[in-house]
Amino acid sequence: MKLLSIVIPCFNEEEVIPFYYDEMTKTLKDFKEKYPDVEIEMIYVDDGSRDRTLSLIKSYAEKDERVRYVSFSRNFGKEAALYAGFENSKGDYVVCMDVDLQDPPALLIEMYEAVAIEGYDSAATRRVTRKGEPPIRSFFARRFYRLMDKICTTEVVDGARDYRIMTRQMTDAVLSMGDYNRFTKGIYGWVGFKTKWLEFENIERVAGETKWSFWNLLIYAIEGIIAFSTVPLEIIVWIGGVLSFLSAVFCIVALVLLQMNVWDMMPVIIGVIAFFGSVNIFAVGIASQYLSKAYLETKNRPLYIAKEKT
Repeated sequence: MKLLSIVIPCFNEEEVIPFYYDEMTKTLKDFKEKYPDVEIEMIYVDDGSRDRTLSLIKSYAEKDERVRYVSFSRNFGKEAALYAGFENSKGDYVVCMDVDLQDPPALLIEMYEAVAIEGYDSAATRRVTRKGEPPIRSFFARRFYRLMDKICTTEVVDGARDYRIMTRQMTDAVLSMGDYNRFTKGIYGWVGFKTKWLEFENIERVAGETKWSFWNLLIYAIEGIIAFSTVPLEIIVWIGGVLSFLSAVFCIVALVLLQMNVWDMMPVIIGVIAFFGSVNIFAVGIASQYLSKAYLETKNRPLYIAKEKT
């Protein structure tokens, strides 16, 4: 018998969970009819929800032996929830998917066949459209993936979802990455392994509201860039070199013009000082981001604290 573990991160999703559970029950019934030799466990990770999310999960666990759960002591974020799900999974194959049904359960059988029959280490999904998303969000999302493609050696596929299935070997490899500041989409690419990509069109949430605001997504994007690229630091070096050269040329020209009484230097000097001061603050800000991440890593804090679990 093989075991399939399904990891479902949840944060304040009381409106969505009943829809998800009903849909997954239908999907898993079809799955078992085709693959009766595969046992299934569903691991709900309650990321410190403040609504009835945990009580609903417990009610399902009481009547469905496939349901397990991990509940955090507070909100640690989706990255920590994914890690906790992987860590508490026992399956030969591990699936992670969102509870809002934007990840179509109908793809589960095809994903399983990719790793169990076709020999892939992972089967991942990506959206080919962003229909239904706010235009400004879609615009910046596409710019982010293009930027990651250019400045990172790790592959981050445009439109990639967290919805994927992995072999136990790949799951353990992801767990071995003990980063405190995690960007799992980048970690998948960094650990390697053979991945099959499945495409689907964007699906809107079945209920409730997204927990990812524009600001949260921006911070998440910065986390990803800092975690898998040192290009911003290299850019600072180049900017510093170019500006040092230009400033030296400017000083020479300014001295010549001052001797010729061509212009009054005071406004120019003020402008130059303001410009170089702002560049310096910008450079220090980027460097401090890397330093702060290194500082948090050295603390060796746990990624999450479980208050209760099955």
